[in-house]
Amino acid sequence: MGFRLSCPDFDTIGIVFREYAYYGASNKAINVNQYDLILSLRDIPHAILVSVIFVAVTIAVLYWFFGTEVGRAVRATGNNANMSRAQGINTNRMKVFGLVLSNALVGLSGALYAQYQGNADVNMGRGAIVIGLAAVIIGAVLFGKIFNNFALRMLSVVFGAILYFVVIAVVLWLGLETTDLKLISALIVALFLAVPYLQGRCRIRRAGKGA
Repeated sequence: MGFRLSCPDFDTIGIVFREYAYYGASNKAINVNQYDLILSLRDIPHAILVSVIFVAVTIAVLYWFFGTEVGRAVRATGNNANMSRAQGINTNRMKVFGLVLSNALVGLSGALYAQYQGNADVNMGRGAIVIGLAAVIIGAVLFGKIFNNFALRMLSVVFGAILYFVVIAVVLWLGLETTDLKLISALIVALFLAVPYLQGRCRIRRAGKGA
């Protein structure tokens, strides 16, 4: 027996596609006049204040959490999974817990960013992994020796992100094309990745000369 669609079936498919086109559109406007937004591009000082509060609260909560038994287990799993497993830590569970925590922070950041921009787009997070990697590397290279406290090291990531966007703004101010931002971002990340390696090579050479 063959399978045949009748006319009502095609009508149902059309309704489904129309509903999907309405509710599943890739770009949705978030009007500040229609919604009670936490922060908006229209009020930059208020947005900066709210961002600072969220960063402070997030760092405080993470600092408290990573001081607990579960938090220390997550940190130990990230540092050395084999040794953590030997100490009786369920590393698979800790990895899943770390992914849950990180994606919760990603969702919070995306919600705040969508409100700040005034629209939500499925492509708005593209390239965020490069920015995050650059922020971590820049913060670790520039402030790693200065900030010894764990909370301050998390704060160094924020400073790294700020410096990254400052460099991007300077590059755009110099008149380079916006299409070259991916190349510029890659060069910035590569430069700060090379700094620890070059510092290590210099220490080895100095130690060799001293011997």
